[in-house]
Amino acid sequence: MTHFDHGQIPTTYSAYIGRKILFLVFLTALTGVLLVLAVSLGAVRIPAWEVVLAFFGLGEDARYEIIVRNIRLPHALAAVLAGAGLAAAGAAMQSILRNPLGSPFTLGISQAGAFGAAFSVMLLGSGTMQSTQVGAVSIINPYMTTLSAFIACMAASLVIIAIARLRGASPEVMVLSGVALGSLFSAGTMFLQYFADDVQLAAMVFWTFGDVGRAGWPEVGFMAVVVAGAVIFFILNRWNYNAIDAGDETARGLGVRVELVRMVGMLTASLVTAVIVSFLGIIGFVGLVCPHIVRRVIGDDHRYLLPASVLTGACLLLAADIAARMLLAPRMLPVSILTAFLGAPTFLYLLIRGRNR
Repeated sequence: MTHFDHGQIPTTYSAYIGRKILFLVFLTALTGVLLVLAVSLGAVRIPAWEVVLAFFGLGEDARYEIIVRNIRLPHALAAVLAGAGLAAAGAAMQSILRNPLGSPFTLGISQAGAFGAAFSVMLLGSGTMQSTQVGAVSIINPYMTTLSAFIACMAASLVIIAIARLRGASPEVMVLSGVALGSLFSAGTMFLQYFADDVQLAAMVFWTFGDVGRAGWPEVGFMAVVVAGAVIFFILNRWNYNAIDAGDETARGLGVRVELVRMVGMLTASLVTAVIVSFLGIIGFVGLVCPHIVRRVIGDDHRYLLPASVLTGACLLLAADIAARMLLAPRMLPVSILTAFLGAPTFLYLLIRGRNR
């Protein structure tokens, strides 16, 4: 073992791993700070220590306790779970497909969710809208809309996997199938919108604005189970993804069943994306940008890339949620608008910086 000096790990390697672990610790602390800020800021400012006390049921002001537990905490946790789930799905898809453009949005899964929601609004009668107590509008039958969007997302994923099985599970086949399906579902959504009346059209457009404010405790609980299961699955397969990054032939030589890992990984990423999109609407760029940001800092090793992408996604969506509530207060912007404004320039910057290297 020429790489080890008398059985000791070289100090340079220890420092290399230490920097990755330090980055994970920083992201964990940043997620905690942003979570407290997201709950603290709003129409009623709540001191940070009151927020922390309310997390543990030790709040001294009953009014703050109600605001934290019933309104802001589920929204903030929805942002954490959606950001973490989309970023993990994006990192896994980019590795499985060996394509830097792999993400739920570029593979057409989000567009399928929008079509499913539009189908529900137009043909299943969930498009009647009503005003809430705070003046916003909501779809009168959100469960039917959510179920329809989920079925469409999973149908798109299964079609991509079926085509890949027929033509061989190559990354190119999966990516091109996703692009084609995304265009097809977008065309289907536009077709429904063309024949919709004013109320139905407003409901369709409203649903496509991804927003963590739609989530309550039941949705947060369901998303937590699915996102946690998917993240654990991806982390358990971290060595397989590292091997696939080196090439399919190399991975097979190391004993990795590449096609099976690719299929099951795609299905898991699609499932977690479908659950998030069906509950919250379309939130773009998180799954695409976060893994690229992390790769710039700590590299491609999936032992660290996956957990760092999860934490970066949570931080990005929490920051976007805070900005969405503060920029035009008292009006609240859908968080998907902020992720698009933040994500697109960030991705272009990463592309330009990569080209100059």
